[in-house]
Amino acid sequence: MSRLPQFVKERRKKMNLTQVELAEKAGVALTVIRKIEQGKDNLSLAKVNQVLLMFGHELQPVNLKDATSYSEV
Repeated sequence: MSRLPQFVKERRKKMNLTQVELAEKAGVALTVIRKIEQGKDNLSLAKVNQVLLMFGHELQPVNLKDATSYSEV
C-alpha cells in the first residue's frame, strides 16, 4: 500500500484540488484523505475506493494464494 499515498497526492495536485476539495468531491471526510496521503493502514476499502473513483481507479481484495503465485512469475 506504499504507492497509494503518492498516487492520491499526485492525482489530487494534477487536478489542482486541496485535500478539503477532494474530500468534498469524493464524498468522504477530510480525515480519510489525510489518512490515505499519510499512508495509514487502518482505512476502509469502501472509503478508499470512493476517493480512487475520482481518478477512474478502484482497489479490490486479492487472495494471498493468488498474490504469491504472481510474485513467482
